[in-house]
Amino acid sequence: MRILLIEDDSSVADFIVQGFTETGHMIDHADNGKDGLFMATTESYDALIIDRMLPGVDGLSITRTLRASDDHTPILILSALGQVDDRVKGLEAGGDDYLVKPFAFSELKARIEALSRRAKGKTETETTLNIADLSMNLLSREVRRGEQLIALQPRDFRLLEFLLRHKGQVVTRTMLLESVWDYHFDPQTNVIDVHISRLRAKIDKDFDAPLIHTVRGAGYKIDATG
Repeated sequence: MRILLIEDDSSVADFIVQGFTETGHMIDHADNGKDGLFMATTESYDALIIDRMLPGVDGLSITRTLRASDDHTPILILSALGQVDDRVKGLEAGGDDYLVKPFAFSELKARIEALSRRAKGKTETETTLNIADLSMNLLSREVRRGEQLIALQPRDFRLLEFLLRHKGQVVTRTMLLESVWDYHFDPQTNVIDVHISRLRAKIDKDFDAPLIHTVRGAGYKIDATG
């Protein structure tokens, strides 16, 4: 599981990072709201742990921004504010869970893993992915742009599926190598560029609005807004 922690208290952050690292999870850390929001919108995570009181951009604002952009990554809000009204505000902002400081790491870990399982279950029940006039039926394995049926090779189908599951988000070459090819190798290889080019020729070339975009120095994203 890959987790993003946005927490400005270094002692709390070190405690959480050490705990998740020792239990085999990958965790990135931002110590302010601005950097945290940037990381949350440019990388892909299985769960977010966001402190409510942050310098720059507060945790509730980050949560509202992510939800407004149709990002459904599970969010657990951390806070020293533990009154009922405080918890309600956190959940109303779009948080999936709310944990009051101080806390036991075992409880935090259990809550994050529960949120991840719940989100994974929702993803696995999806049968159709779409963006703009592009649709992918995961049961029939059919891809259409408008009324046009598009034939894809299995690897290109998996590549498009991954992009659609992260629509509007930047996906890095490393993420694509690990998730679509299932193993690690040189991220400088051009295999991804070859497959992206082939995918673009199928779903973008003969249509007015391109959907697959290169984000220079970062990776790719599929987005109807450019």
